[in-house]
Amino acid sequence: MATKLIKSSQSQLDKPDFVFEKAAEIFRVMAAPLRLKIVSCLCDGEQNVSYLLSKIDTTQPNMSQHLNTLYKAGIVAKQREGVQIYYRIANAQIVNLCKAVCQQVETKSRL
Repeated sequence: MATKLIKSSQSQLDKPDFVFEKAAEIFRVMAAPLRLKIVSCLCDGEQNVSYLLSKIDTTQPNMSQHLNTLYKAGIVAKQREGVQIYYRIANAQIVNLCKAVCQQVETKSRL
């Protein structure tokens, strides 16, 4: 089994550098616990900032800053309706990644 894991790792190294650079950027953006909470809230569907603030304990300027970072990274998309801005998940693969990591951490913490 170790041999199979080593072969798998070696084939991953054949990927172009930009793949690793993009992956590192995604991990950097998602390294903030508040951003993970935002993504988790948006898994239930499109939400406005007021809703997110009712679920996540932070200030409005801090929330906006994190949402902007997620937006620039292509993780969330936004749409304005009047004075409200609604955010939604733009990259479902990120949701799967975050869920997998959080589930793994939660499982390990129970042991």
